[in-house]
Amino acid sequence: MELFETLKKVTLDSYRIHHLVAIFSLVYVILKISKLIVKRNEWIRALETFPGPPKHWLFGHVREFKQDGNDMYKVVKWGESYPLAFQMWFGPFVSILNIHHPDYVKTILASTEPKDDLSYRFLIPWIGDGLLVSGGQKWFRHRRLLTPGFHYDVLKPYVKMMSDSAKTMLNAVSFDNCIWREILHEQAKGDKWETHSKSDESFELFEHVSLMTLDSIMKCAFSSNTNCQTVRGGESGTNSYIKAVYELSDLVNVRLRTFPYHSEWIFQLSPHGYKYRKACNVAHSHTEEIIRKRKEALKDEKELGRIQAKRNLDFLDILLCARDEDQQGLSDEAIRAEVDTFMFEGHDTTASGISWTLYSLACNPEHQQICRDEVISALEGRDTMEWEDLSKIPYTTMCIKESLRLYPPVPGMSRKLTKPMTFFDGRTVPKGCLVGTSIFGIHRNATVWENPNAFDPLRFLPKNSAKRSPHAFVPFSAGPRNCIGQNFAMNELKVVVAQTLKRYQLTEDPMKKPKMIPRLVLRSLNGIHVKIKPVDLVP
Repeated sequence: MELFETLKKVTLDSYRIHHLVAIFSLVYVILKISKLIVKRNEWIRALETFPGPPKHWLFGHVREFKQDGNDMYKVVKWGESYPLAFQMWFGPFVSILNIHHPDYVKTILASTEPKDDLSYRFLIPWIGDGLLVSGGQKWFRHRRLLTPGFHYDVLKPYVKMMSDSAKTMLNAVSFDNCIWREILHEQAKGDKWETHSKSDESFELFEHVSLMTLDSIMKCAFSSNTNCQTVRGGESGTNSYIKAVYELSDLVNVRLRTFPYHSEWIFQLSPHGYKYRKACNVAHSHTEEIIRKRKEALKDEKELGRIQAKRNLDFLDILLCARDEDQQGLSDEAIRAEVDTFMFEGHDTTASGISWTLYSLACNPEHQQICRDEVISALEGRDTMEWEDLSKIPYTTMCIKESLRLYPPVPGMSRKLTKPMTFFDGRTVPKGCLVGTSIFGIHRNATVWENPNAFDPLRFLPKNSAKRSPHAFVPFSAGPRNCIGQNFAMNELKVVVAQTLKRYQLTEDPMKKPKMIPRLVLRSLNGIHVKIKPVDLVP
């Protein structure tokens, strides 16, 4: 009987505990939802001077985006009805002020507010708190220390490395024996540009170009020849690092597209979260080992001049030798963060810019031929670009800029305000507001660009550019937080486009038109397909 009473008491106590837990959980959920509702109402009032398209009470504007390749045009269309800026809602509680006019973007880009986008936050475990996401005095100090790394004296030797990587891609890119064969699309195996040039079929461009830009940046940033475009060569650590970089880029995109993964703990418990942590460990271990070895090699060479006398400087040399006014350098963690940032920003965005530029020229054969004639004249019989040639192809440069206008590699960015901001027309947004800059929307704004969807490189003649706001064309952002590597990127764009045009004639495939979609960079749902023929065989 005593035992029965004891069990009954335990059962009742257990019931009471579960009952209390349920009540506590319910109260917590109610308080959380109430707090979100209050916050939602605050943002509705804060953004009432910025009307936007009609929204669903629960989903906001999310269901307007079908992921079918037309989403970016939809935002441009909304901009026609709501000049300068308009509010957008992602679900019931997340709002963003979308800017799509130079006069407004001028205000936001003049500030040094750190970028605050989900995609950037998802990058932090990989790239750390580097230039891309840091703010305040840390950002100022790092920007000042890194700027010498992009001086033209440092960039000059990179042109040959870029040229060599481009030449490898154009001559014999074989994925069959490449370390990327588990990652890249199955149909790319065994492909070579030479093989495609003998076929009437189109091929997907982005994968080839992405691998080439990775090869190039490994040479420039680390002085590392990976042979990743041709064979399974080099150190296994280097190969693992390249594979990890590609996997991390892909996993950030997966997380961005999968709403439950926006929760840190759900993502960390998921299979994708495990893969992300594993790839981060590989990338970080490799970068740390490179930094350790380079530090050891440079321990007796404290001055960049003495290093440069022996060999060309690379990005890592600049980082390791950088000193502020107190003669303090960057920590190993900071150096790793900046190298990983440069790897991400320097290969994926450049690959997007090159791929869309080649596609644009394939769609506009008359401009393509003018560029080819200009390149042939500049190279004077040579097959590869050199530093001095970069300034000899002005028309090609205008075509590159026009492609960057139509297809900006980074189609948008956002910042979370740390203080209220007032725009030129007197409208104000409060502290904490998420302000998005639609670079794609600015570049396609009909009030800024005449016939904005047409490919017209003459827009970038000096006399025409002088008539526009300097914030009408911002593929590399603008202001104090502009892209520190934009000259590096433009140099690579010129080198690759020029050498491609000298060797091949590009033609679009009307049956496989790309469907633009914004990820971390501008991509295509169905790839970017072109046909190529050797120039010397074209009648």
